[in-house]
Amino acid sequence: MALIKSVRGFTPQIGNDCFLAENATIVGDTVIGDGCSIWFNAVLRGDVNSIRIGNHVNIQDGSVLHTLYQKSTIEIGDYVSVGHNVTIHGAHIRDYALIGMGSVLLDDVEVGEGAIVAAGALVLKGTKIGAYEVWGGVPAKFLKKADPEQTNEINRKIAHNYAMYASWYEE
Repeated sequence: MALIKSVRGFTPQIGNDCFLAENATIVGDTVIGDGCSIWFNAVLRGDVNSIRIGNHVNIQDGSVLHTLYQKSTIEIGDYVSVGHNVTIHGAHIRDYALIGMGSVLLDDVEVGEGAIVAAGALVLKGTKIGAYEVWGGVPAKFLKKADPEQTNEINRKIAHNYAMYASWYEE
């Protein structure tokens, strides 16, 4: 069973049909939509501000989501994939986005619908990534535009695959 901890009067809310790995940690003012998966060693720390996650989102192994006290929040739309060992600190991510493994998104970053943040990217505070843009590097910069139809379909499939993978762990 995942560690689900109330903090400052806030208890995490978990949607229907979610998979929570037994060593995932979900704290405080955190709301997770339906059909999500929170994988091994992921930490969603809504202790100092809010974390809002849409439907069919996967937060993969070792990722950390946190905010800045009274200043930044996390908002993640539907069908978003957050790769292994990602750090999201006070960023807003729209539907169908893909956040690559090991990337770091700092406070007040905005990731548009269907955008892709490449593995290992460092997205600096306040960066605005447009819809269906691909960004990568350290610091991250615009690389190219992505095809909206293809990107949405790929991210929808990834979300459904993670739901399937989660079913493998059910007792």
